[in-house]
Amino acid sequence: KPSGDKKAHPYSIVIPPPNVTGKLHLGHAWDTAIQDTLIRFKRMQGYDTLYLPGMDHADIATQAKVEARLREQGIDRHQLGREKFLKQVWAKMGLSLDYSRERFTLDKGLSKAVRKVFVQLYNEGLIYRGEYIINWDPKLETALSDIEVIHKDDKGAFYHVKYPFVDGSGYVEIATTRPETMFGDTAVAVGPGDERYKDIVGKELILPLVGRHIPIIEDQHVDPEFGTGLVK
Repeated sequence: KPSGDKKAHPYSIVIPPPNVTGKLHLGHAWDTAIQDTLIRFKRMQGYDTLYLPGMDHADIATQAKVEARLREQGIDRHQLGREKFLKQVWAKMGLSLDYSRERFTLDKGLSKAVRKVFVQLYNEGLIYRGEYIINWDPKLETALSDIEVIHKDDKGAFYHVKYPFVDGSGYVEIATTRPETMFGDTAVAVGPGDERYKDIVGKELILPLVGRHIPIIEDQHVDPEFGTGLVK
């Protein structure tokens, strides 16, 4: 704790809102290590120091790590129960903080402030609620932010599908990596000026399996060199 001596030289650091998930946590871990070193150094120099703690409530990765450690000991968190499991999670690290001033993002005052700001921004039309595609952790059964997800490229395949002309004069062949989306097709697009397909622009196709009629259109986003040069 700081002494409160008004004649002393003050030196303080506030921990920014920490994260305990994935790559975000690594950044905070390195950051707080430097902060802790500075606080201890300044205290040794005679400064009246305050290292102000704060903790975030997002504990997805923490839970995963704690569970893994417990499994090594043959313990299942469901056997422990909520309270005993939380004691395992809340074990603190040895930062040189003034824990008497500890704040937590779900503390009553902080939560009330966050709600007030978000409601105010919503009422002023500056933010909105809407449907959003999220990342889902099927093991912990919770949502993850984009930055917490490690992306991995999988080698896919091209699927070739024949779309017949409505007038029975033949078909066009689509090459796609996403055949499962064809049920929602509304058109087939060709690149403007593509000599191979200039004569069929405007004609109608039968959407396979569905039977719906869809037009052939031109679109500048089509890459003529990719696949068959047709985008469903």
